[in-house]
Amino acid sequence: MAEVNGVFQMVSKGVLRATWSALANGDTGSPLDGSRYPDKSMTVLGTFGAGGTVILEGGPPGGSYLGLNDTRGEGNALSFTTADSRQVNENPAFVRPRVTAGDGTTALTVVLECSSTKA
Repeated sequence: MAEVNGVFQMVSKGVLRATWSALANGDTGSPLDGSRYPDKSMTVLGTFGAGGTVILEGGPPGGSYLGLNDTRGEGNALSFTTADSRQVNENPAFVRPRVTAGDGTTALTVVLECSSTKA
């Protein structure tokens, strides 16, 4: 149960990529201040192990984090149990991945591609 630092890099004008690697069961990624980049897609890769699950959470500065949804809307949580990619519906001030289940083999990489035409 650790906070794993993300690598945040500008890959082109208006495009920010955040990558959190080797997330284990119970780990949380360091928060990304990505509110300037409202268009986000989340990709999860790696070894899920038995019952491995990762979610994306968002919240205000210094506030409580809540689970986010994909673009199908509320009730369609960004919760991954296999490798996949989805668009993020909301745009909170801060976002972070959190591994909510897994075993000793769980080792996940979360990539968040964030873009804006105004950045």
